Amino acid sequence: MTSRRRIVTSVTALVGAGLAGAALALAGAAVFFGGSGDTTTVREVVTPGNSAVGFSSDQRKGLTINEIFRHAAPGVVQITTTRSVETPLDPFGNPFGFQQKQTEKALGSGFVWDKNGHIVTNYHVVAGSRTALVSFSNNESVRARVIGSDPSTDVAVLRADLKSRALTPLLRGDSDRVQVGDAVVAIGNPFGLDRTVTAGIVSALQRPITAPNGYTIDHVIQTDAALNHGNSGGPLLNAQGQVIGINSQISTGDTGQQGNVGIGFAIPVDTVTNVVSQIIQSGRAEHAFLGVSAVAVTPRVAQLFRLPVRHGLLLKSVEPGSAAGKAKLKAGDTQVTVAGESYPLGGDLLYEADGVRLSTLDQLRDVISGKQPGDSLTLDLYRGAKKIDVTVKLGRQPSSPQS
Repeated sequence: MTSRRRIVTSVTALVGAGLAGAALALAGAAVFFGGSGDTTTVREVVTPGNSAVGFSSDQRKGLTINEIFRHAAPGVVQITTTRSVETPLDPFGNPFGFQQKQTEKALGSGFVWDKNGHIVTNYHVVAGSRTALVSFSNNESVRARVIGSDPSTDVAVLRADLKSRALTPLLRGDSDRVQVGDAVVAIGNPFGLDRTVTAGIVSALQRPITAPNGYTIDHVIQTDAALNHGNSGGPLLNAQGQVIGINSQISTGDTGQQGNVGIGFAIPVDTVTNVVSQIIQSGRAEHAFLGVSAVAVTPRVAQLFRLPVRHGLLLKSVEPGSAAGKAKLKAGDTQVTVAGESYPLGGDLLYEADGVRLSTLDQLRDVISGKQPGDSLTLDLYRGAKKIDVTVKLGRQPSSPQS
């Protein structure tokens, strides 16, 4: 059984490091490894210290798929969670009106992060569970505790009580250096078939996908390596056997089928590293938050509306009590439609953030994602024809976007 939610493509998005509810910028359906009417999460659901082992980053010659698998597979695990769910009331089959509970079992993948027993997977693999059964390549299974998770990036960290010599951490690469066309290998447990390896290439970069809580995950890696239910949380590795991402979602296109169609998505390891470090240190990850929704301006729109600059973001809404609300940023009060797209006029036009020229929502989210709650952000904007500089103190991202 897969959980399902609707993805809506829109020109507007809630902006911030996790401010956005931006839709997956692809035609057709997307699939979480583990749900959506247009996405499905890649987990299979059945009712009833960093002393890493890997390859030197300066190794120029790529490894064979077999070499990558032999070295990395011991560090890839299968994760099984169980939880009790209440069934809907059935006045005919259950005349007394009591809700019944049944056990739901979920299967996913993960990999060893360090010699301290930390294991990384997707949030949606362990959502609703405090512990999970972790199975290693030597058929050993141990109970691991979920020490923290971050639905905004779909990352979770478990800890297994094992001796360091029993653990094989995977070496991490640099997702910023990944290029389209690079060879990649995915290792996971599709449909419970443990430590299955598939190979492909990096099909595209900088894809935005929607996180389990509705925010946007940026800079996602797209791959054609075959991914299916149960691959969620497993590593995507480069030709040197280094982790460059966590396999998290697949697209179903317009087919409506639940299996692989050659489009999968991996959360970049640079994002994962930042989140995992926070979770290990404090049990949670925090994201800076501005609290606005906005629409990007094109040169054509700027000319049509006679805006003072040919780039920037028109504010559509400002959340009360947020950093933007406290700084008294102003949202547009008039909606004008051009070629089917709606633009808010009469409010602020942001054109720079901390000196970064703003032409897209991604650029603003990038600036904010590099900060922590409580940090200051300098915004340059136009309010009508008046040029204004505003310094805001960023807040903490709420658990879900404002509806």
